[in-house]
Amino acid sequence: MQKVVEGINHWIKRLPEEYNSMSKKEISNRPLPNKWSKKEILGHLCDSAINNIERFIKIQYEEPVYVIQSYNKDQWVMVQNYQDRPLDEIVNLFQTLNKQIVNLVKNIPNEKLSNLCNIGNNQYKTLEWLIQDYLEHMEHHIHNQILIKNYDL
Repeated sequence: MQKVVEGINHWIKRLPEEYNSMSKKEISNRPLPNKWSKKEILGHLCDSAINNIERFIKIQYEEPVYVIQSYNKDQWVMVQNYQDRPLDEIVNLFQTLNKQIVNLVKNIPNEKLSNLCNIGNNQYKTLEWLIQDYLEHMEHHIHNQILIKNYDL
């Protein structure tokens, strides 16, 4: 879990620097009408953190197997109106939520990491896997959409 904590802490520090180096156009441009802007992608990462905080807590105490509830990602981004919100608010939200996740992960007893959750389609994964997947999901969006310079082309 130490590598996950280090990875999340890295992005808590680095992502604001990346956004501050981009133009407003680059941050707000939607490459296609049905694709998110870089600002909305950051909002999606906040939504992911919100949903995963609850999961990381409940998997530790709910019996017998916690069932992951999916959420409509597009609706969450649209309803929260990330596109029209000030970037610094979204950046602060990202940092605060991920600091909470770091705190949560650091305090999970080792024996709880093997607790199972049903991620859908009768697939069972451990809490440890889910936490690692959270960072992989974050880094997928960061590397493939946020840091890409011609994402807006």
